[in-house]
Amino acid sequence: MNKDLIEEGKMLKLLEKLVNIDSGSYCKTGVDKIGEILSAYYVELGYDIQKCEQDAVGDHLIITHPKGKQASILIIAHMDTVFEKGTAAIRPFTMKEGRAYGPGVIDMKASLVTVLYALRYLKEIGSNAYQNVHLILNSDEEIGSVSSRKLIEEAAKGKSYALIMEPARRDGSVVTERRGSGRFTIEVHGKAAHSGIEPEKGRSAIEELAHKIVKLHDLNDHEHGISVNVGMIEGGNAVNTVSDTAIGHVDVRVSTAEQAEEVEHQIEEVCSSSDVKGTEIELTGDMRRPPMLKDKKIEALFHIVRDVGADLGIDVRDTKTGGGSDASFTAAMGIPTIDGLGPIGGNAHSDKEYLEIASLTERTLLLANVVERLTSEETK
Repeated sequence: MNKDLIEEGKMLKLLEKLVNIDSGSYCKTGVDKIGEILSAYYVELGYDIQKCEQDAVGDHLIITHPKGKQASILIIAHMDTVFEKGTAAIRPFTMKEGRAYGPGVIDMKASLVTVLYALRYLKEIGSNAYQNVHLILNSDEEIGSVSSRKLIEEAAKGKSYALIMEPARRDGSVVTERRGSGRFTIEVHGKAAHSGIEPEKGRSAIEELAHKIVKLHDLNDHEHGISVNVGMIEGGNAVNTVSDTAIGHVDVRVSTAEQAEEVEHQIEEVCSSSDVKGTEIELTGDMRRPPMLKDKKIEALFHIVRDVGADLGIDVRDTKTGGGSDASFTAAMGIPTIDGLGPIGGNAHSDKEYLEIASLTERTLLLANVVERLTSEETK
């Protein structure tokens, strides 16, 4: 296969255009603009585009080829980022010393470019493997894929493989195992009172939330992969007022499905009664993503990816991570899944986020070859 057919300059030009568009999860206009730009490229390649319209977030896109009615490969990439509107103007796309910078450059706008050019490459070399994909570009991955999860799970039915385009790790490793994750919100209601004149008449929501935070953090069992963290709190109106409201936002990570069920039950139990008399607690949320466990199917798929990489002179290794992604949904359905197939970079979700430019064409070629190898496996 001819790497020269993958034009890095054109890829970087498209990447610059995408990075310079604000597309935070709730920036619907920007995300939809990303979708419009990419849709035009896919239509040019002969794909059909189905738009799944959304109110609060960007529209999800389902991209298929008319000659690929029984496509066996599901590819998932997301168009949203974590950055607020206006970030692109403050910190636009730049390149320096072999790296590209900008909001969402590695998570995962570089992957959006990689997928497009991998499929274009396959078409240009005359391989029909580019027709054997069912592509989902969703718009709410960074906030838990709340509206796109059913879309992903429906698309995954009957698929032989799922390729998830989160970025590769800094050392180039792909991901074969992820922890499950959940988000909960604890809202406490108390009674306000002046803390200097009649504090005894108040019922402090902040005090109640403090009790709950201690109990929730006691659920941590890092040795066995359980993490419960109250990462954000809100509450109170004035320093001299007993607070009548307080809110805690809880992030949960687990390593097994059994842990997910048990931790959710424990959180519900902690919040079932008040420690501060006269306060009331409202708990919302759930476990959003199941764990992605490295089973024999995932192991076998990784071996294919590794072998394809070896043929290209790329040393592909695998790893596990605590972060969540849409890979958890397909893996939980028993679909052989590989994540982290995007380009190499780091510092995602920060103002130092970067892409290793050399990996852009390298990982495009890897993805194209993986799609072709998996397609040939299906026809044996």
